[in-house]
Amino acid sequence: MKTSNITRDTLILGFAIFSMYFGAGNIIFPPYLGLISSSDWKISFFAYFLADIGFATFAMFALLKVGGNVDNLTSKLGEINGKILMAIIILCIGPLIALPRTGAVTYEMLVVPYFGASTFNSLITSIIYFGLILFFTLRPTSMIEILGKVLSPLLFLSLIILIIKGIFTPIGEISQNTTNDKLFFDGLLLGYQTLDILAALAFGIIIIKTVNEKGYKDKKSISKIVGFASLLAAFGIMLVYFGLSYLGATASSLYGADIQKAVLLNKIINILFGDYGNIFLGIVVFLACFTTGAALVSVTAEYFSKLSNRKISYKILVIIVTLFSIFVTNIGLEQIISFAGPILTIIYPAAIILVVLAFFDKYIKNDNVYKFSAFTAMIFCLLEVISSSTAFNIQFLKYFPLSNEGLAWLLPALISGFIAVFIGKKAINKNI
Repeated sequence: MKTSNITRDTLILGFAIFSMYFGAGNIIFPPYLGLISSSDWKISFFAYFLADIGFATFAMFALLKVGGNVDNLTSKLGEINGKILMAIIILCIGPLIALPRTGAVTYEMLVVPYFGASTFNSLITSIIYFGLILFFTLRPTSMIEILGKVLSPLLFLSLIILIIKGIFTPIGEISQNTTNDKLFFDGLLLGYQTLDILAALAFGIIIIKTVNEKGYKDKKSISKIVGFASLLAAFGIMLVYFGLSYLGATASSLYGADIQKAVLLNKIINILFGDYGNIFLGIVVFLACFTTGAALVSVTAEYFSKLSNRKISYKILVIIVTLFSIFVTNIGLEQIISFAGPILTIIYPAAIILVVLAFFDKYIKNDNVYKFSAFTAMIFCLLEVISSSTAFNIQFLKYFPLSNEGLAWLLPALISGFIAVFIGKKAINKNI
C-alpha cells in the first residue's frame, strides 16, 4: 500500500469514528458539566473525556490486541456466554435503545418546535429519518467513506464554529466555584455512565470490516490504521468537549444547576446566533444523530449477519433493523429504555473487565480469571439493580467502596479474579 493511501484512509476513518461516537448526548453533557463546575470546568472536562472517549479508545486498542475480532475478546467468558453478551450489547445500544433514541431526538429538536407534537408528525419524521439511514447503510464501505469525507467533517466544522463564536463573544462571566469539591470524580462517573466502551466494541466490528475491504489484511497494517484513526477521532472529540465545557462555564453566571441539559444548549446557541440559532442547532443535532444512527444500523446488521454465518444477509438485516427502529421510536420507547437500561447496567462492568484484562492477556494463565471477575461484577450489578428498583433493599451492598456511585462491583470483581488464579488452572490459547 502507498503511504499516501494509508494516510488518506486513516484520515477518512478517523473522521468516521468521530461521527460514530459523537451522538446528540455528547453535545448536551459537556456544557452542563461546564456550567456546574464554573471556574473549575477544566477538571470536569478532563475527567469526563477520560472516562468517556478515553475508555472507548482504550477498548478499541484492546480489540486490536486480540486480532480485531470482538469474539476473541468476549470468548474469554466461554464461547456461548461471549456470543450472548455481545448480542445483548448490540441489541441494547442498537435497535432497542440508542438507535430509536436518535430518531426521537431528531423529532423533538427539529420537528416539534416548528410543527408541534403529534403521532402523525412523529411517524412521518421517523419514516423519513430511518428511510435515509436505510439508503445510507446498504453498503457499509460506502457509508464509512461518506461519513469520513462529508458528514463528519461537516459536523466537526459546525461544532468548531459554535465554539469559536463562544470564545470570541462569551455569553457571560465564568462564576467562581465555591461549593463543588468532587468535580473530577463526578466527571469520571458521568463518563463511565455513557457506556461508550460498549459502543467501541460494537463499532469495531464495522470498522475492521471496512479496513479489510480496502485491502488491508495483515494485522500490523490494520492495527496501524485503526489505531491512528482512533487517536485522531479522540483528539477531535477532546477539542469539542473542551470547547463545549467552556461554553457551559460561561453560562454559569446566567443559569443554575437545575436547568435541563438540552435547554441549556439551546439557550447558549440562541444567545450566540440569535434568530439563526435554532437552524444552527438543528443542523448540528441532525448530523450528530444521523451519523451515529447510521453506524448503529450498520453494526447491528453486520454482527447478526455474521452470527448467522451469512444465512441472513446484511441488506435484509438493515431493512429489519430500520423498520423495528421506526416502531420503537413511535411506540413504547420509554418503556423499552426502562427495561433495557438495567440490562446495560449489569453487562457494562463485564465489558470493562474484558477490555482491561486484554492488555495483560499474556500474563494470565488461567481463563477463570476472566470468568470469575466478570460474572462476579455482573452478579453484584444485578443485586444493585434489584435493590434500587424493587422493594428488596439489599443492605450489605452499601458496605462496599463506591457503592453510592454504582461501583460496588469493583472490589468483589478484583478479589474473585485474584482467587481464580489458583482455581482450576487452564491454559488459554494465545495464538489469536
